[in-house]
Amino acid sequence: MESRSPLITHVSWGRMVVEGLGESKDFKLYPGGGRPWDWRETGTRHKPGIQPADVQELLDRGSQVIVLSRGMRLVLETCPETLDLLKAHGVEVYVEETTVAVHRYNTLAESLPVGGLFHSTC
Repeated sequence: MESRSPLITHVSWGRMVVEGLGESKDFKLYPGGGRPWDWRETGTRHKPGIQPADVQELLDRGSQVIVLSRGMRLVLETCPETLDLLKAHGVEVYVEETTVAVHRYNTLAESLPVGGLFHSTC
């Protein structure tokens, strides 16, 4: 079996802790690992939101289910093109408030190759 997706052990405003990866404000997680999520890499902004390029790495790393967080105050949006890309790959996707998204991701990580993008502020 491929490597399990790392669990999120703490989430609060502006701070997340992920097993084996340490602490950051935002994370990009996938089966076998992850890294801090730097929005500048793809030009992501709260609006129009999560870009197709943001989720491509998750797909490339074997994520079969993807959880996208909207932030603690639901400010982060997701581009329609991003959802279209995931649908085209047959990937189940959840778009939820961050604490709900973290809980869902951790639950899915117990049995599935899950990926996720997590924003711990607005």
